[in-house]
Amino acid sequence: MIKKLAYSTTPTNLIFLTLPLVGCFPHEQLNKASNHSIKQNNHKMSHQMTSEMTVHGLLLWASMGLLMPLGILTIRMSNREKCRRWFKLLFYMHVILQTVSVLLATAGAVLSIKSFENSFNNHHQRIGLALYAAILLQAFIGFRRPHRKSKGRSLWYFAHWVLGTTISLVGIFNIYTGLEAFHKRTSRSTRLWTILFTAQIFFMAFFYLFQDKWDYIKKQGIVLGNEAIAPSDQTIPPPRENQKESLNFEPSTKSNSLGSYFSKSNALKKLFQIT
Repeated sequence: MIKKLAYSTTPTNLIFLTLPLVGCFPHEQLNKASNHSIKQNNHKMSHQMTSEMTVHGLLLWASMGLLMPLGILTIRMSNREKCRRWFKLLFYMHVILQTVSVLLATAGAVLSIKSFENSFNNHHQRIGLALYAAILLQAFIGFRRPHRKSKGRSLWYFAHWVLGTTISLVGIFNIYTGLEAFHKRTSRSTRLWTILFTAQIFFMAFFYLFQDKWDYIKKQGIVLGNEAIAPSDQTIPPPRENQKESLNFEPSTKSNSLGSYFSKSNALKKLFQIT
Protein backbone atom coordinates (compact mmCIF):
# COMPACT_ATOMS: atom_id res chain seq x y z
CA MET A 1 0.00 0.00 0.00
CA ILE A 2 2.79 2.34 0.90
CA LYS A 3 4.53 1.44 -2.32
CA LYS A 4 1.42 2.34 -4.27
CA LEU A 5 1.19 5.77 -2.58
CA ALA A 6 4.83 6.44 -3.17
CA TYR A 7 4.45 5.40 -6.74
CA SER A 8 1.43 7.66 -7.20
CA THR A 9 3.17 10.87 -5.97
CA THR A 10 4.24 12.04 -9.34
CA PRO A 11 4.74 15.77 -10.17
CA THR A 12 1.32 15.97 -11.69
CA ASN A 13 -0.22 14.45 -8.59
CA LEU A 14 1.63 16.99 -6.41
CA ILE A 15 0.06 19.81 -8.43
CA PHE A 16 -3.40 18.42 -7.87
CA LEU A 17 -2.68 18.00 -4.17
CA THR A 18 -1.62 21.64 -3.76
CA LEU A 19 -4.64 23.04 -5.62
CA PRO A 20 -6.87 23.08 -2.50
CA LEU A 21 -4.13 25.05 -0.67
CA VAL A 22 -4.18 27.71 -3.36
CA GLY A 23 -7.93 27.79 -3.23
CA CYS A 24 -7.75 28.84 0.42
CA PHE A 25 -6.52 32.31 -0.75
CA PRO A 26 -9.05 33.56 -3.30
CA HIS A 27 -8.42 36.57 -5.51
CA GLU A 28 -10.76 38.77 -3.51
CA GLN A 29 -8.71 38.42 -0.34
CA LEU A 30 -5.51 39.12 -2.25
CA ASN A 31 -7.04 42.25 -3.77
CA LYS A 32 -8.22 43.43 -0.36
CA ALA A 33 -4.76 42.96 1.09
CA SER A 34 -3.12 44.85 -1.76
CA ASN A 35 -5.70 47.67 -1.55
CA HIS A 36 -5.17 47.95 2.18
CA SER A 37 -1.41 48.26 1.74
CA ILE A 38 -1.88 50.87 -1.00
CA LYS A 39 -4.24 52.89 1.18
CA GLN A 40 -1.81 52.68 4.09
CA ASN A 41 1.05 53.91 1.90
CA ASN A 42 -1.12 56.71 0.50
CA HIS A 43 -2.08 57.74 4.02
CA LYS A 44 1.57 57.89 5.01
CA MET A 45 2.42 59.88 1.87
CA SER A 46 -0.50 62.26 2.39
CA HIS A 47 0.50 62.86 6.01
CA GLN A 48 4.08 63.55 4.96
CA MET A 49 2.89 65.84 2.16
CA THR A 50 0.60 67.73 4.54
CA SER A 51 3.40 68.28 7.03
CA GLU A 52 5.75 69.49 4.28
CA MET A 53 3.10 71.86 2.95
CA THR A 54 2.59 73.20 6.48
CA VAL A 55 6.32 73.82 6.92
CA HIS A 56 6.46 75.50 3.51
CA GLY A 57 3.58 77.80 4.45
CA LEU A 58 5.13 78.73 7.79
CA LEU A 59 8.47 79.55 6.17
CA LEU A 60 6.91 81.81 3.57
CA TRP A 61 4.61 83.45 6.14
CA ALA A 62 7.58 84.23 8.38
CA SER A 63 9.50 85.57 5.38
CA MET A 64 7.01 87.66 3.39
CA GLY A 65 4.16 87.90 5.85
CA LEU A 66 6.03 88.98 8.98
CA LEU A 67 9.73 89.82 8.71
CA MET A 68 9.57 91.72 5.44
CA PRO A 69 6.77 94.10 6.58
CA LEU A 70 8.62 94.56 9.89
CA GLY A 71 11.74 95.52 7.95
CA ILE A 72 9.76 98.13 6.04
CA LEU A 73 8.37 99.55 9.29
CA THR A 74 11.83 99.80 10.89
CA ILE A 75 13.40 101.64 7.96
CA ARG A 76 10.42 103.98 7.90
CA MET A 77 10.93 104.72 11.58
CA SER A 78 14.64 105.34 11.03
CA ASN A 79 13.92 108.02 8.43
CA ARG A 80 11.99 109.99 11.07
CA GLU A 81 14.60 109.54 13.79
CA LYS A 82 16.83 112.56 14.44
CA CYS A 83 19.24 110.83 16.81
CA ARG A 84 22.05 109.22 14.83
CA ARG A 85 22.46 106.41 17.33
CA TRP A 86 18.82 105.28 17.03
CA PHE A 87 19.01 105.74 13.26
CA LYS A 88 21.90 103.27 13.00
CA LEU A 89 20.16 100.78 15.29
CA LEU A 90 16.95 100.83 13.24
CA PHE A 91 18.90 100.63 9.98
CA TYR A 92 20.81 97.52 11.09
CA MET A 93 17.55 95.97 12.31
CA HIS A 94 16.15 96.55 8.82
CA VAL A 95 19.15 94.82 7.24
CA ILE A 96 18.96 91.84 9.63
CA LEU A 97 15.22 91.37 9.18
CA GLN A 98 15.44 91.48 5.39
CA THR A 99 18.42 89.11 5.32
CA VAL A 100 16.64 86.54 7.48
CA SER A 101 13.56 86.99 5.29
CA VAL A 102 15.56 86.12 2.16
CA LEU A 103 17.05 83.04 3.86
CA LEU A 104 13.63 81.77 4.94
CA ALA A 105 12.21 82.35 1.46
CA THR A 106 15.13 80.37 0.03
CA ALA A 107 14.43 77.49 2.41
CA GLY A 108 10.77 77.51 1.40
CA ALA A 109 11.69 77.50 -2.29
CA VAL A 110 14.11 74.58 -1.82
CA LEU A 111 11.42 72.59 0.02
CA SER A 112 8.94 73.33 -2.75
CA ILE A 113 11.33 72.14 -5.47
CA LYS A 114 12.29 69.03 -3.52
CA SER A 115 8.88 67.82 -2.35
CA PHE A 116 6.12 69.27 -4.53
CA GLU A 117 5.03 68.87 -8.13
CA ASN A 118 6.09 72.16 -9.67
CA SER A 119 4.02 72.12 -12.82
CA PHE A 120 3.29 75.88 -12.46
CA ASN A 121 -0.28 75.36 -13.60
CA ASN A 122 -1.79 77.56 -10.84
CA HIS A 123 -1.45 81.16 -9.71
CA HIS A 124 0.23 80.35 -6.40
CA GLN A 125 3.22 78.64 -7.97
CA ARG A 126 3.63 81.23 -10.72
CA ILE A 127 3.45 84.17 -8.32
CA GLY A 128 5.82 82.37 -5.94
CA LEU A 129 8.44 81.91 -8.66
CA ALA A 130 8.22 85.57 -9.70
CA LEU A 131 8.40 86.67 -6.07
CA TYR A 132 11.51 84.65 -5.35
CA ALA A 133 13.29 86.16 -8.37
CA ALA A 134 12.22 89.65 -7.24
CA ILE A 135 13.47 88.96 -3.69
CA LEU A 136 16.92 88.01 -4.97
CA LEU A 137 17.00 91.14 -7.14
CA GLN A 138 15.94 93.30 -4.20
CA ALA A 139 18.68 91.83 -2.01
CA PHE A 140 21.27 92.56 -4.70
CA ILE A 141 20.00 96.15 -5.05
CA GLY A 142 20.06 96.60 -1.27
CA PHE A 143 23.69 95.56 -0.93
CA ARG A 144 24.64 97.82 -3.88
CA ARG A 145 23.41 100.91 -2.04
CA PRO A 146 25.28 104.03 -3.21
CA HIS A 147 26.51 106.68 -0.80
CA ARG A 148 24.43 109.70 0.07
CA LYS A 149 24.72 112.79 -2.15
CA SER A 150 25.88 110.63 -5.05
CA LYS A 151 24.37 110.88 -8.52
CA GLY A 152 22.50 107.58 -8.55
CA ARG A 153 21.22 107.78 -4.97
CA SER A 154 17.77 109.14 -5.85
CA LEU A 155 17.21 106.56 -8.60
CA TRP A 156 18.41 103.75 -6.34
CA TYR A 157 16.12 104.85 -3.51
CA PHE A 158 13.09 105.01 -5.79
CA ALA A 159 13.77 101.56 -7.31
CA HIS A 160 14.46 100.00 -3.89
CA TRP A 161 11.31 101.49 -2.39
CA VAL A 162 9.00 100.52 -5.29
CA LEU A 163 10.36 96.97 -5.59
CA GLY A 164 10.31 96.35 -1.83
CA THR A 165 6.75 97.63 -1.40
CA THR A 166 5.56 95.60 -4.40
CA ILE A 167 7.19 92.41 -3.10
CA SER A 168 5.61 92.86 0.32
CA LEU A 169 2.10 93.46 -1.06
CA VAL A 170 2.24 90.64 -3.62
CA GLY A 171 3.77 88.32 -1.02
CA ILE A 172 0.84 88.98 1.33
CA PHE A 173 -1.57 88.22 -1.52
CA ASN A 174 0.27 84.99 -2.33
CA ILE A 175 -0.03 83.83 1.27
CA TYR A 176 -3.80 83.99 0.87
CA THR A 177 -3.60 81.96 -2.35
CA GLY A 178 -1.39 79.46 -0.54
CA LEU A 179 -3.97 79.03 2.21
CA GLU A 180 -6.60 78.41 -0.44
CA ALA A 181 -4.39 75.85 -2.21
CA PHE A 182 -3.72 74.08 1.10
CA HIS A 183 -7.47 73.86 1.74
CA LYS A 184 -8.08 72.35 -1.70
CA ARG A 185 -5.29 69.77 -1.41
CA THR A 186 -5.95 68.63 2.16
CA SER A 187 -9.65 69.52 2.65
CA ARG A 188 -8.67 71.11 5.98
CA SER A 189 -10.18 74.37 7.19
CA THR A 190 -7.90 77.42 7.00
CA ARG A 191 -10.42 79.93 8.32
CA LEU A 192 -8.65 80.47 11.65
CA TRP A 193 -5.26 81.06 9.99
CA THR A 194 -6.85 83.47 7.52
CA ILE A 195 -8.46 85.49 10.31
CA LEU A 196 -5.24 85.66 12.35
CA PHE A 197 -3.16 86.68 9.35
CA THR A 198 -5.69 89.35 8.36
CA ALA A 199 -5.64 90.80 11.89
CA GLN A 200 -1.83 90.92 11.79
CA ILE A 201 -1.76 92.71 8.44
CA PHE A 202 -4.43 95.16 9.59
CA PHE A 203 -2.39 96.05 12.69
CA MET A 204 0.80 96.56 10.64
CA ALA A 205 -1.02 98.74 8.09
CA PHE A 206 -2.52 100.83 10.88
CA PHE A 207 0.93 101.34 12.45
CA TYR A 208 2.40 102.19 9.05
CA LEU A 209 -0.21 104.92 8.44
CA PHE A 210 -0.10 106.10 12.07
CA GLN A 211 3.54 107.17 11.73
CA ASP A 212 2.63 109.96 9.30
CA LYS A 213 -0.02 111.35 11.63
CA TRP A 214 1.97 111.20 14.87
CA ASP A 215 3.57 114.63 14.56
CA TYR A 216 0.26 116.15 13.56
CA ILE A 217 -1.51 114.54 16.53
CA LYS A 218 1.09 115.92 18.95
CA LYS A 219 0.29 119.45 17.77
CA GLN A 220 -3.43 119.07 18.45
CA GLY A 221 -3.26 119.35 22.23
CA ILE A 222 -2.91 115.63 22.96
CA VAL A 223 -1.71 115.06 26.53
CA LEU A 224 1.81 113.64 26.55
CA GLY A 225 2.90 112.67 30.05
CA ASN A 226 1.98 115.46 32.46
CA GLU A 227 2.02 118.27 29.91
CA ALA A 228 -0.54 119.29 27.33
CA ILE A 229 0.32 121.03 24.09
CA ALA A 230 -2.13 123.76 23.21
CA PRO A 231 -3.24 123.96 19.59
CA SER A 232 -1.56 126.65 17.56
CA ASP A 233 -4.82 128.13 16.24
CA GLN A 234 -6.41 128.56 19.68
CA THR A 235 -6.64 132.20 20.80
CA ILE A 236 -6.12 133.11 24.46
CA PRO A 237 -9.18 134.97 25.82
CA PRO A 238 -8.56 138.42 27.30
CA PRO A 239 -8.82 138.97 31.07
CA ARG A 240 -12.12 139.91 32.62
CA GLU A 241 -11.10 143.49 33.39
CA ASN A 242 -10.37 144.16 29.75
CA GLN A 243 -13.70 142.59 28.82
CA LYS A 244 -15.52 144.99 31.18
CA GLU A 245 -13.66 147.95 29.80
CA SER A 246 -14.51 146.91 26.26
CA LEU A 247 -18.13 146.45 27.22
CA ASN A 248 -18.22 149.85 28.85
CA PHE A 249 -16.47 151.39 25.91
CA GLU A 250 -18.79 150.11 23.20
CA PRO A 251 -21.94 152.02 24.27
CA SER A 252 -19.95 155.21 24.61
CA THR A 253 -18.70 154.93 21.07
CA LYS A 254 -22.21 154.28 19.86
CA SER A 255 -23.59 157.29 21.77
CA ASN A 256 -20.86 159.55 20.41
CA SER A 257 -21.58 158.44 16.88
CA LEU A 258 -25.30 159.09 17.32
CA GLY A 259 -24.63 162.46 18.91
CA SER A 260 -22.37 163.47 16.07
CA TYR A 261 -25.04 162.34 13.59
CA PHE A 262 -27.75 164.47 15.23
CA SER A 263 -25.43 167.43 15.60
CA LYS A 264 -24.61 167.28 11.92
CA SER A 265 -28.29 167.02 10.98
CA ASN A 266 -29.17 170.09 13.14
CA ALA A 267 -26.36 172.04 11.59
CA LEU A 268 -27.63 171.19 8.13
CA LYS A 269 -31.17 172.27 9.05
CA LYS A 270 -29.92 175.63 10.32
CA LEU A 271 -27.85 176.08 7.17
CA PHE A 272 -30.91 175.45 4.97
CA GLN A 273 -32.99 177.91 7.08
CA ILE A 274 -30.45 180.64 6.66
CA THR A 275 -30.26 180.15 2.95
